[in-house]
Amino acid sequence: MKGLSPLALILIFVVATAAGYKVIRDVPSLLHTPLMSGMNALSGVTILGSLVATALAAATHNKALGFIAIMLATVNLVGGFAVTERMLKMFRER
Repeated sequence: MKGLSPLALILIFVVATAAGYKVIRDVPSLLHTPLMSGMNALSGVTILGSLVATALAAATHNKALGFIAIMLATVNLVGGFAVTERMLKMFRER
Protein backbone atom coordinates (compact mmCIF):
# COMPACT_ATOMS: atom_id res chain seq x y z
CA MET A 1 0.00 0.00 0.00
CA LYS A 2 1.41 3.33 -1.02
CA GLY A 3 1.00 6.43 1.14
CA LEU A 4 -0.36 9.81 0.18
CA SER A 5 1.71 12.14 -1.96
CA PRO A 6 3.49 15.06 -0.25
CA LEU A 7 1.19 17.52 -2.04
CA ALA A 8 -1.89 15.75 -0.63
CA LEU A 9 -0.38 15.80 2.87
CA ILE A 10 0.34 19.52 2.61
CA LEU A 11 -3.22 20.15 1.39
CA ILE A 12 -4.64 18.17 4.33
CA PHE A 13 -2.45 20.17 6.73
CA VAL A 14 -3.57 23.52 5.28
CA VAL A 15 -7.27 22.56 5.38
CA ALA A 16 -6.98 21.22 8.95
CA THR A 17 -5.18 24.40 10.05
CA ALA A 18 -7.83 26.65 8.50
CA ALA A 19 -10.69 24.60 9.98
CA GLY A 20 -9.04 24.54 13.42
CA TYR A 21 -8.50 28.29 13.37
CA LYS A 22 -12.13 28.91 12.41
CA VAL A 23 -13.43 26.61 15.15
CA ILE A 24 -11.24 28.14 17.88
CA ARG A 25 -11.93 31.71 16.75
CA ASP A 26 -15.70 31.21 17.06
CA VAL A 27 -15.60 29.76 20.60
CA PRO A 28 -17.00 32.16 23.24
CA SER A 29 -14.44 33.21 25.85
CA LEU A 30 -16.56 31.61 28.59
CA LEU A 31 -15.84 28.17 27.13
CA HIS A 32 -12.09 28.51 26.70
CA THR A 33 -11.17 27.16 30.16
CA PRO A 34 -13.26 23.95 29.91
CA LEU A 35 -11.98 23.38 26.39
CA MET A 36 -8.38 23.81 27.56
CA SER A 37 -8.98 21.17 30.25
CA GLY A 38 -10.30 18.77 27.63
CA MET A 39 -7.34 19.44 25.37
CA ASN A 40 -4.95 18.82 28.26
CA ALA A 41 -6.53 15.39 28.69
CA LEU A 42 -6.16 14.74 24.97
CA SER A 43 -2.50 15.77 25.15
CA GLY A 44 -2.01 13.19 27.88
CA VAL A 45 -3.45 10.53 25.57
CA THR A 46 -1.11 11.75 22.82
CA ILE A 47 1.87 11.26 25.14
CA LEU A 48 0.76 7.71 25.93
CA GLY A 49 0.31 6.93 22.24
CA SER A 50 3.72 8.29 21.35
CA LEU A 51 5.29 6.32 24.20
CA VAL A 52 3.74 3.08 22.93
CA ALA A 53 4.67 3.83 19.32
CA THR A 54 8.25 4.63 20.31
CA ALA A 55 8.53 1.48 22.41
CA LEU A 56 7.39 -0.66 19.48
CA ALA A 57 9.57 1.09 16.87
CA ALA A 58 12.16 -1.17 15.32
CA ALA A 59 14.42 1.26 13.44
CA THR A 60 16.58 3.86 15.15
CA HIS A 61 15.23 6.75 13.10
CA ASN A 62 11.69 5.74 14.07
CA LYS A 63 12.69 5.80 17.72
CA ALA A 64 14.18 9.28 17.21
CA LEU A 65 10.92 10.50 15.65
CA GLY A 66 9.03 8.93 18.55
CA PHE A 67 11.26 10.75 21.03
CA ILE A 68 10.55 14.04 19.24
CA ALA A 69 6.81 13.26 19.36
CA ILE A 70 7.04 12.59 23.10
CA MET A 71 8.88 15.87 23.70
CA LEU A 72 6.45 17.93 21.61
CA ALA A 73 3.40 16.33 23.27
CA THR A 74 4.92 17.01 26.69
CA VAL A 75 5.55 20.66 25.83
CA ASN A 76 1.94 20.89 24.63
CA LEU A 77 0.63 19.36 27.85
CA VAL A 78 2.70 21.55 30.17
CA GLY A 79 1.89 24.66 28.14
CA GLY A 80 -1.82 23.81 28.25
CA PHE A 81 -1.75 23.51 32.03
CA ALA A 82 0.14 26.80 32.31
CA VAL A 83 -2.38 28.60 30.12
CA THR A 84 -5.31 27.04 32.02
CA GLU A 85 -3.82 28.11 35.35
CA ARG A 86 -3.31 31.64 34.06
CA MET A 87 -6.90 31.80 32.81
CA LEU A 88 -8.25 30.53 36.13
CA LYS A 89 -6.29 33.22 38.00
CA MET A 90 -8.31 35.83 36.08
CA PHE A 91 -11.49 34.61 37.82
CA ARG A 92 -10.14 34.41 41.38
CA GLU A 93 -10.90 37.06 43.95
CA ARG A 94 -7.98 39.21 44.87
